Amino acid sequence: MNKKELTEKLNDLREVMQSIVDTAKAENRVLTDDENAKFTAAETEAKQVEATMQAMDKTATFKPVRVESELDPEQKAIKDFEAYLRTGEISQSATDMEKGDNGAVIPASIANRIIDKIIEISPLFSDAERYNVKGTLTIPYWDETTDHITVDYATEFSAPDSHTGKFSNISLTGFLASALVDISKSLINNSSFDIVGFVINRMALNIAAWIEKELLYGTNTKITGMAPGITQYAETTANNKITGDDLIGLQEMVPDWFQENAYFIMNRKTREAIRKIKDGDGVYLLNRDLNARWGYTLLGKDVYCSDNVFELKGDNAGKFCVFYGDMTGLAVKVSEDINIEVLREAKAVQHVVEVVGFVELDAKVQNAQKLAGLKVKS
Repeated sequence: MNKKELTEKLNDLREVMQSIVDTAKAENRVLTDDENAKFTAAETEAKQVEATMQAMDKTATFKPVRVESELDPEQKAIKDFEAYLRTGEISQSATDMEKGDNGAVIPASIANRIIDKIIEISPLFSDAERYNVKGTLTIPYWDETTDHITVDYATEFSAPDSHTGKFSNISLTGFLASALVDISKSLINNSSFDIVGFVINRMALNIAAWIEKELLYGTNTKITGMAPGITQYAETTANNKITGDDLIGLQEMVPDWFQENAYFIMNRKTREAIRKIKDGDGVYLLNRDLNARWGYTLLGKDVYCSDNVFELKGDNAGKFCVFYGDMTGLAVKVSEDINIEVLREAKAVQHVVEVVGFVELDAKVQNAQKLAGLKVKS
């Protein structure tokens, strides 16, 4: 019965009780045995109805307590990881975690969160063509740099000149890198501190900064990166000066059919210099744009600033200071998802817990037509 039905039932029982008493009073007598029995039965039932209604009122604000098994997998993984960071113990229900070397713990779900954060932090890693595979990856591409297919008028009984491109390929392997985050045990012991969020953010920031640098310039004998594969490039007007013509020339290197998703990448110092450039009508080339992806547009395209890009200055002569293009021209192979290990003993005497993340990747230009660069004048 619902609350309304119980209220009506209670009123009916009270009317029965009141009627029995009123009848006896009107006849100036005491209740008969039969009336006493009916009154007592109605009173008992009325008390039961009242008790039921009070119980309904009390439970109306109750919220179900979620037991651990009812948590979704991601929430459970975070809870288990937090418990391990704070206590050093893995609960039997922590199926997303396992013992590694030296008592380390590898929680896969936390690693996925870090990857999502890296993608959020680094547009270059997000926009590049990513391949999540193991082993060596060979990517074929159509190369028309030396020759290309031609279409021309034909004459009967006359063979056309033969021109064609060719298939080439790039091979991506994998290079292992690690990022280390030290966490004070004082922070870990602070129950109000979001220790899991701290680990995810710090690890993602460290890895994203390193990945972005490698994707831009690479390292000799390791990850190749974008710069060594760029075939469309020019130099700035001077080693400490960049002009509007330099930027227009850079943009025009990328064919129109690859312009739709193209944008500029540069250092903040270079952006500062470009902000002062005006066209012949006194209009600034670089503009504040609230609708732009990163708040600025240059020659109609978004501008992303990265501290990993070399500044426009003499010390960086011969190095790329501005990149432009559709970043899917860069292929990134992630050999394995980020693995996280927690090391509790390495710096125990320093009252510190170490969290180390490992990632294996490689990157090379897969379509040079989509990318262009501007070097600091030698």
